[in-house]
Amino acid sequence: MTWLVTGGAGYIGAHVVRALCADGADVVVLDDLSTGEAARVAGVPLVVGSTLDTDLVGRTMAAHRVRGVVHLAAKKQVGESVARPLHYYEQNVEGLRRLLEAGEAHGVEAFVFSSSAAVYGAPDVDLVTESTPCAPVNPYGTTKLVGEWMVAEAAAVTGMRHASLRYFNVAGTAAPELTDRGAANLVPMVFQQLTARSAPRVFGEDYDTPDGTCVRDFVHVADIASAHVAVGSALLSGAETALTANVGRGEGVSVRAMVETIRRVTGHTADWSTPTVHPRRPGDPARVVASADTLRDTLGWRARHDVEEMVASAWLGWSSPAQPTG
Repeated sequence: MTWLVTGGAGYIGAHVVRALCADGADVVVLDDLSTGEAARVAGVPLVVGSTLDTDLVGRTMAAHRVRGVVHLAAKKQVGESVARPLHYYEQNVEGLRRLLEAGEAHGVEAFVFSSSAAVYGAPDVDLVTESTPCAPVNPYGTTKLVGEWMVAEAAAVTGMRHASLRYFNVAGTAAPELTDRGAANLVPMVFQQLTARSAPRVFGEDYDTPDGTCVRDFVHVADIASAHVAVGSALLSGAETALTANVGRGEGVSVRAMVETIRRVTGHTADWSTPTVHPRRPGDPARVVASADTLRDTLGWRARHDVEEMVASAWLGWSSPAQPTG
């Protein structure tokens, strides 16, 4: 059978594609390349287009005999979602609706949905479990929660086996050519600032946390990818039919502490590289840290990489010859 990976040329998607292929799966990628890079999935069939293009999705499913979908294609910037909520509903909700519609028409049996810790909003708990109430605080998180509902309700009608994986903060790389070279996520954003000899920016230091900066659960992208392989295999075998699970390490790291780790690992420890504080970004909760017990207990999965490994692997990719270092 073939897996269709939407958004498979993106940073996370390309890692998932590589992990699925390494596990022996047949894969086809659908990506509009708005943020993805075709080179990341060289050697894998790539269809350039959007999940909003129902005809293209349907033709792709038919041509490649798709029976499983990993849906990662989405807009994901919290601040942008606050400024452009209707755009996020179009891309993340309507795009998913059309994908599910095509999946129903073409007999898709298994569906893995890329969700997010953003569905929880600003939970007032030390560790977030899957039973923690969902109360998103920004449109991005709302679109992910609506997506989970849509997948579950469509599956109730069709019998499709499905999983929603709630990622926490993804970092690191498994190979230099798959490195996150954007500047939206914290680690590459700090890399970009440091290589330009500009002080890293910290957004807000007045949160109710030990050092005043946001606390997050950082998880290596290779662990995210291995979780997809484990979940996909369980769905295909019928061992799991409906699963909602956090994907994280269960350890909180403050933004300030993460920046200091990045400075140390990269060797940028001069006075000019000391972080500067800027106003809070809209929609950022103070603390979100996962309990990853569900995947451990059901599938034996656990994250294997620590923060130092995430930063070191990402820095190796960022500073490789393919990426100017300023």
